[in-house]
Amino acid sequence: MRNTEILHEHTQEIIRYDDFIAGLAKGLQVLECFGYDRQRLNVTQTAERTGLTRTAARRHLKTLKYLGYLDSDGTFYWLTHKVLKFSGAYLSSAHLPKIAQPLLHSLSSQTGMCHSVVILDNHEVITVACSYLASAEKNRVLPYGIHNGNRIAAHTASNGKVILAYMQDQELDTWLTHYPLTRSTKYTVTNADTFKQQLHDIRDQGWCLAAEEHEVSFIGFAVPIFNGAGRVVAGLNTVARSEQYTPEQVINRCLVPMQELAKQLRMLL
Repeated sequence: MRNTEILHEHTQEIIRYDDFIAGLAKGLQVLECFGYDRQRLNVTQTAERTGLTRTAARRHLKTLKYLGYLDSDGTFYWLTHKVLKFSGAYLSSAHLPKIAQPLLHSLSSQTGMCHSVVILDNHEVITVACSYLASAEKNRVLPYGIHNGNRIAAHTASNGKVILAYMQDQELDTWLTHYPLTRSTKYTVTNADTFKQQLHDIRDQGWCLAAEEHEVSFIGFAVPIFNGAGRVVAGLNTVARSEQYTPEQVINRCLVPMQELAKQLRMLL
């Protein structure tokens, strides 16, 4: 007998079998194949990444090209600007980005550093609001680029760790099962037990500093953002070059102002 409900293994969301549109899910899965490290894919690569047959992958790619979400040279496919329609709609309508953006500009004026707000999406954190400094020279401190829509592995970033630190133990164990701790630099923590102890310490102190774990020569510093119910919904961070600032200097300059902004956001969420 067919199950009447489907459980999403990552989000734990439940949907009735009769309400689930498999074709739509597969089409979105194809779109999600594309990213910073995989900007162009052919049919075979798409099939491998999605688990679809080559025939099904080809049909989905051609349909998405027909609809304008992909372009192609006949062999490889890539995303078009049309996919930005969804991110633009989210950033202009979602509550957190709208209220955080002006506060981030004020924070940057106070600290003289760039700041961003991120949310957790599976194994990555996504920037949903960010500030830039008036000085172009100061903006050059940004490593991989703090910009809306930017994604990096959560376990390598201060803002990702500060969100993960507030997960329940069972939820974190499930997360670690799904997402292995891959190495970005020689400083990235890849041992699960060490990582969990680090998260425990982060939760105790209420902030996280990650030195060169995502990219060499850069320091990330973050504090959690709680909602009115006391649940961590995002991370607030800054990034600095290690040759310009010591970890202690980053903490002394940013901890109190960032905590104050996080408190303001909590009252508004």
